[in-house]
Amino acid sequence: MSSSVVPPMSDEQALLSWLADMRSDEPVWRDEYGVWHVFRHEDVRQVLKDTLTFSSDPNRVIEGAEPTPGMIHELDPPEHRALRKVVSSAFTPRMIEGLEPRIREVARELLDAAGSRFDLVEELAFTLPVTIIGELLGLPREDQEQFGSWSASLIDIQMDDPTDPALAERIAQILDPLTTYLRDLCAQRRAAPGDDLVSRLVLAEVDGRVLDDVEAANFSTALLLAGHVTTTVLLGNIVNTLDEHPWAWDLARDQPERIPAIVEEVLRFRPPFPQMQRTTTTATRVGDVELPADVMVNVWVLSANRDPEAHDDPDLFDPDRGVRGAAQLAFGHGIHFCLGAPLARLENIVALEEIVRAHGRLVVDRDDPSFASFDQIVLGVRTMPVHAQDRGA
Repeated sequence: MSSSVVPPMSDEQALLSWLADMRSDEPVWRDEYGVWHVFRHEDVRQVLKDTLTFSSDPNRVIEGAEPTPGMIHELDPPEHRALRKVVSSAFTPRMIEGLEPRIREVARELLDAAGSRFDLVEELAFTLPVTIIGELLGLPREDQEQFGSWSASLIDIQMDDPTDPALAERIAQILDPLTTYLRDLCAQRRAAPGDDLVSRLVLAEVDGRVLDDVEAANFSTALLLAGHVTTTVLLGNIVNTLDEHPWAWDLARDQPERIPAIVEEVLRFRPPFPQMQRTTTTATRVGDVELPADVMVNVWVLSANRDPEAHDDPDLFDPDRGVRGAAQLAFGHGIHFCLGAPLARLENIVALEEIVRAHGRLVVDRDDPSFASFDQIVLGVRTMPVHAQDRGA
């Protein structure tokens, strides 16, 4: 019988060992809070794809909680489909591609200002995506630091029992000033539109469907939080992984066209969000286990990504494995595949290109007492002291 104590995210080796044991011994497991955990790649894909049986709305199993309008990742069809069409009409692939020169400019400025010894998170991984998403939404530069503190408070919130109504209340208290701010901004843009995503969101109409200010503000909240947290954590994971595999720095430097494959393999190897939640709408079966209706299901993307049934030698970092399609679960799967995935990929590809251009490689100062990882919610580093190692070193 596997241990029922989930190791913290900060103890990655213990966590990976526990996940391997669970995949083998208890691939569908119920914890002390009545939450069901799913570990195998095939089962994780099943849960993420079957939106009829596995709802994305966690409020269904939280006493007294109400759905949040516009929080697209919590919506089920047909409402999800309608909202996604409207949002996608404003948040287009062409618009994201058009951000590449600005992302490169900001990354270059931040790296030039950071010097040869710096905290990767503070100087680049946090500041780059917050700047880009803030400019995309049309937020004043002076307010960006405040957004960082709101998202940090969310990640730091203690999440013991995810079905506890008190937890939902604490999350709402953190989000309330952010959504209020964005709701006011949406009202301003509706009255006087500008050249920004918030203006496009409040003006977008598809099949007669438009977003009200609450929906537009909540979608902007989700994009602001998920958008910059994913990129921040992923960039730390990229540098951490390349530091463990120095040959990959040479690959990135000598064959920059391979950088997208490196980023994709880090997504599999160390996904920023190692788990995702769903709730059952009816009694169902996952693997050999019967699950009742109206329970929370926690799917372990990190475990699925390390499942030897899905990936050969999964604990080997190998940019040549060509992870794509349904094998790549870091951004979810099915209709809820992350809308912001193209932006997160682009920001990290450009950031790695610019790191290599500026420094050749970065070395992580693991013995520095300031080096620290997150304990929960995300798999990655809070702070990462690094020093530059010139190309010729």
